[in-house]
Amino acid sequence: MQRNWIGRSEGTLVDFQLEGNAGAAGSKISVFTTRVDTIFGATSIQLAPEHPMVTDFTRYNQVLGAEVEKLIAEQRKAKEAGDIGEIEKHGVNTYRHAINPFSGEKIPIWIANYILMDYGTGAIMSVPAHDERDYDFAKKYKIEIRLVILPVTDDPEATMAEPQLPFTVHDGMTINSGAFSGISCADAIKKMSAYAEEKGFGKATVTYRLKDWGISRQRYWGTPIPMLYCEKDGIVPVPEKDLPVILPDKVEITLTGGSPLGRVPEFVNAKCPKCGGSARRETDTMDTFVDSSWYFYRYTDAHNDRAPFDEKIAQYWFGDRGIDQYIGGVEHAILHLIYSRFWTKFMRDLGMITNDEPVERLFTQGMVIKDGAKMSKSLGNVVSPDEMVARYGADAARLYSLFAAPPDRDLDWQDSGIEGIQRFLGRVYRFFVRNPAASHAHAETLQATSLQGDARAIQRKLHQTIKRVSDDFQGRWHFNTCISAIMELVNVLYASEEAIAKHAVPAAFLVDVQRNLVLLLAPFAPYLAHELWEMIGEKGSLLRAPWPKYDAELAKEEELEIPVQVNGKLRGRVSVPADADEALVLERALVEEKVKAAIAGKQIVKKIYVPGKMVNIVVK
Repeated sequence: MQRNWIGRSEGTLVDFQLEGNAGAAGSKISVFTTRVDTIFGATSIQLAPEHPMVTDFTRYNQVLGAEVEKLIAEQRKAKEAGDIGEIEKHGVNTYRHAINPFSGEKIPIWIANYILMDYGTGAIMSVPAHDERDYDFAKKYKIEIRLVILPVTDDPEATMAEPQLPFTVHDGMTINSGAFSGISCADAIKKMSAYAEEKGFGKATVTYRLKDWGISRQRYWGTPIPMLYCEKDGIVPVPEKDLPVILPDKVEITLTGGSPLGRVPEFVNAKCPKCGGSARRETDTMDTFVDSSWYFYRYTDAHNDRAPFDEKIAQYWFGDRGIDQYIGGVEHAILHLIYSRFWTKFMRDLGMITNDEPVERLFTQGMVIKDGAKMSKSLGNVVSPDEMVARYGADAARLYSLFAAPPDRDLDWQDSGIEGIQRFLGRVYRFFVRNPAASHAHAETLQATSLQGDARAIQRKLHQTIKRVSDDFQGRWHFNTCISAIMELVNVLYASEEAIAKHAVPAAFLVDVQRNLVLLLAPFAPYLAHELWEMIGEKGSLLRAPWPKYDAELAKEEELEIPVQVNGKLRGRVSVPADADEALVLERALVEEKVKAAIAGKQIVKKIYVPGKMVNIVVK
């Protein structure tokens, strides 16, 4: 996203002279194009509604001016909605013409609502045969569509056949392009850029979508810009010994007439540190984005009154890699995050820090959606966390938010979902109340490999759950699958309650299961986890207890259920020992009743076994 926002483009800047105005001031339209090889296919010039030349065109043409105002309004509305790329394309013909410097041809000048002034030069050459947006515009307003590129294939006849328009190809061949016809697009770009520079109407260049950052604002609330204006010495920085510049207390905020600071004489009037004469203090303040670009460095040394921060303290915290993990909305990518990168490199170049980047890893969370729309105060669809906590408890509200979707996906909020989570937490609590194994558990000793029956099934599921929760929590941050795994473990425990009641599950093992279940649940439902921690007789702090570890041997399945397909369609399943080899799996697959029926009377072409996963029998 940042690369796109910076928008580095290599291309050619080409000047189109206005018809009849050659040599006059403001008589040319500069166009930046990455595909100068298509310039012979340009059948119009299109200007952004706010292009400076549009003012000249509308000065004595009120009808055109009114049309342009409509285009500006459409563009503004689309920008506010964030869908400028999907805007319905409208335009107005100026009935003025520009001269294509390569062909000498006159082409009409249009003003179009989908051309942006802050991108490139605010003007494009429209090549409808080879650009989808230009094609749509040309079809709508009946502007000529001219083919100037053909794709190159191994078949000479196919090369000369006109393809369906519009199309873009970078390794094609030029046609209908005068002296530049019959060469590759890459060669044409080089030769035509050189020709434009030789003739003085263009040159190869690099442009950026990103523009210079104006950081000053006419606001009271902001960091003062420490500069003084002296009639003798010009712009003079405030000496370091006089920093920081402090905002005055008594300021009238009128929202008119520039910065409020400009009306505070005791702030504005100062002495020039160079000549001692009168000077005027800068009254603009810095955009708050400046502060948000480096505040996290200040955190390392927040009480320093001599510098932004001590370099050694910042080095201790940041090292050479920066912050380990940043969590934030994706909308930050081209705002706060890109500014923080600029500022980090700026401070690195000053020698204040040693890290090149502010953050090592980025995780962007999804949005909360309710009633089909992004949850927001303006839409009135906000769910009050206080209300949810009051109705369902803090653990249920927290657990539902984590369970309903992975954290990087949008969460579709449903009140019925949180009710289901509340019921699950009730099940966990009731299991502990009904099975108080803690009172006599520690009197027993137990070998982990000695368990049988239901106890072994619980043990296997416990270690599988520890592995799954650990992997999904630490590696992928898929908290929803962590919670799902814990739910599966609780289901196994409930299915084994009869065996527990008959003491077929040793008490010492059961309390170990309960203890590990509490530890697994703690990051997601901390209040209930602390309650259960005390219930099973634990005396130490739950927060200081080590995370459980799984045993790969104990997590192993004793039997696997293998799906069997015939020609890719599921026909049956077979149970085999977990360590069964391919021969045994295929033998059982071929005698499974539904599989036998599916292959009866047919020739087996191939038998495919994906170990532990599936069998596919190919027949004809």
